[in-house]
Amino acid sequence: MQFGDKVMKIMESAENQVESAFRHIEKTIDLNQWKVIQAFQTHRVSDYHFASSTGYGYNDRGREVLDLVYADALGAEAALVRPHFVSGTHTIGTALFGVLRPGEHLLYITGKPYDTLHKVIGKPGDGMGSLQDFGIGYSEVALTEEGTPDWSAITAAIQPNTKVIGIQRSRGYSWRPSFTVEQIGEMVRFVKEINPSLIVFVDNCYGEFTETQEPTEVGVDLMAGSLIKNPGGGIAPSGGYIAGRRNLVELAAYRLTAPGIGGEVGAMLGATRAMFQGLFLAPHLVGQAVKGSVFAAAVFEELGFESHPRWQTPRTDLIQAIRFTSAEHLITFVQGIQKASAVDSHVVPEPWDMPGYEHPVIMAAGTFIQGGSLELSADAPIREPYIAYMQGGLTYSHCKLGVLTAIQHMEDAGLLGQN
Repeated sequence: MQFGDKVMKIMESAENQVESAFRHIEKTIDLNQWKVIQAFQTHRVSDYHFASSTGYGYNDRGREVLDLVYADALGAEAALVRPHFVSGTHTIGTALFGVLRPGEHLLYITGKPYDTLHKVIGKPGDGMGSLQDFGIGYSEVALTEEGTPDWSAITAAIQPNTKVIGIQRSRGYSWRPSFTVEQIGEMVRFVKEINPSLIVFVDNCYGEFTETQEPTEVGVDLMAGSLIKNPGGGIAPSGGYIAGRRNLVELAAYRLTAPGIGGEVGAMLGATRAMFQGLFLAPHLVGQAVKGSVFAAAVFEELGFESHPRWQTPRTDLIQAIRFTSAEHLITFVQGIQKASAVDSHVVPEPWDMPGYEHPVIMAAGTFIQGGSLELSADAPIREPYIAYMQGGLTYSHCKLGVLTAIQHMEDAGLLGQN
């Protein structure tokens, strides 16, 4: 790849800046890698656990051990890990439908959740089978202007029939900080003091292995995530996980299959080995992606753009938000990320009306796993303020290439001096 002198100088300056942040990331990689290996060793993972199953999948020991390994690695009592989850939204929906019943109430305390969850929550009588269509109440508490929980508003919003407190760890499509595990633990303690029977649920997408603890280790009752994000290690072809208290995971399993069946069945369709190996690789690959986000922040801050989080801010997820001043800036950046892909580099992404989103969305996703956002990708709703969300990168070298290609693409279009 050929880059101009300006781009190369920016790269060198940014890499000199981020050395200390990279050292911290390496320590996190080590601790998480050792934790995952210990979980494998505890449950004596062997090659026979990688065998496929068919039909009902009775007595699939690989599937059973995979659940145990995930539970240990995530600090949970139990886990349900399956290729049958089609997306993070499906996994989250399964968890919520598993524990909520008609007449009960779901309260999100981290503001409006990610766009694709809006249809899962739904509206009363919408006929779509949403939570509210089934008579489950919903409300949300906006964050403060500083992006922190509004404690007094949360207290006022908890109703007698509130059963589940929802927390979205990652920023989603919003200009707010993602929540650290420590902050999530503070939220758990706060709501449990009000009502100890409340179930605290966390959407953990993009957060796994970015810190040395997971939300289930600080009191969260149930959490869910996607295997085509962090924990799948860029190898798992599909799937998701639900982890937490054993009785709640079992209820979610009944929702995934059927009451009385739960997690006892389900052919793994040849995906077991990839799911084990993806988990093994996940701590390292997540660290590579986090390095890429830190580098991107340093580069774009040097160019005069706003980034969130800043490069020196400790990370709790993969997502790097960059604020541009026009739709043209944003679109050109995303197209530049696509140009750096190993897959579909020749494709030019354009905004389109993507199912589940309220505005046209542009996505750069030259990935080996379709939609795999542990791989280098970037996307953005085309709306003001014009914020692009970059995430992933299986290697730091690819992250760096993506960022440099994007800024060179912007430079060639005459956009870098317009911010």
